[in-house]
Amino acid sequence: MNQILVGIDESDLSTAALDWAIDEARRRGAGLRVLHAVLPWLLRDPAEAGTDPKIAEIREWMVECGRQTLDRGLTRVRDRAPDLEATGAMVAGPSSQALVRAAEGALMTVVGTHGANALSGMVLGSVAWQVAAHAPGPVVVVRGDGSGPHGEIVVGVDGSDGSDAALGFAFQEAALRGARLRAVLAWTFPMPTGGPAGFVPAVYDPEIVAADESRVLTEALAGWREKYPEVTVAPEVVHGTAARVLGGASARADLLVVGSRGRGGFAGLVLGSVSHAMLHRSHCPVAVIRPTGDA
Repeated sequence: MNQILVGIDESDLSTAALDWAIDEARRRGAGLRVLHAVLPWLLRDPAEAGTDPKIAEIREWMVECGRQTLDRGLTRVRDRAPDLEATGAMVAGPSSQALVRAAEGALMTVVGTHGANALSGMVLGSVAWQVAAHAPGPVVVVRGDGSGPHGEIVVGVDGSDGSDAALGFAFQEAALRGARLRAVLAWTFPMPTGGPAGFVPAVYDPEIVAADESRVLTEALAGWREKYPEVTVAPEVVHGTAARVLGGASARADLLVVGSRGRGGFAGLVLGSVSHAMLHRSHCPVAVIRPTGDA
């Protein structure tokens, strides 16, 4: 399905997600499907709600509010991209479940960091987290102040299957945007299991470890560079935690791409610590990418 899915509500962050999805659909020559989730009983047969006129009035008002939200979203699409093929629908919520169900087969699913019902001060809403954790394809959580463009995509690399899938998505994005790709591999010394506090075995010499990690990065990039020769790549091996290093790099990026889990993740985790941290800390939109066949 050559279609991008975006979830909207009445919030400003939802509007930012919609705008991002419109621009992405135009870049990819894809269609756009705009969804607004409402309480499930609102979409059932009105007769099931009973004959109480007060309930009928409330239901009619809530359905109309939903229609208006969806209409505003579709009007924004037409105003920004008149030639874009766009459809919209109200779907039975909760929002996260509705979006995850609808995401099957979509090119990607786009959401804001949190919606209209978020508590004040929340960094990441439950809908954004649930969709990033459970949607079957790529998920983009739109966050950051929107400054830029910087002309740069940042991707986290660690040699895992997850980071390879992230590299494929990042190279494609860089090619579509004519942007530079900064491929970042962050490394730290393994925690010693014995010896005095602060002891680092000789085998963990910084130059040796950095050289080994540079080889990992070079090998990870090789095939993708051949496939996308037009993309300018800036490899970067940095001593530091991946969350800190990628969080800093995101401040000068238009998009941060991470795998859903890295080589240090535990089997069965839906999101690894790095992807989870970036959803909270990134200065720009975050794309969370699963390995092929991962669900």
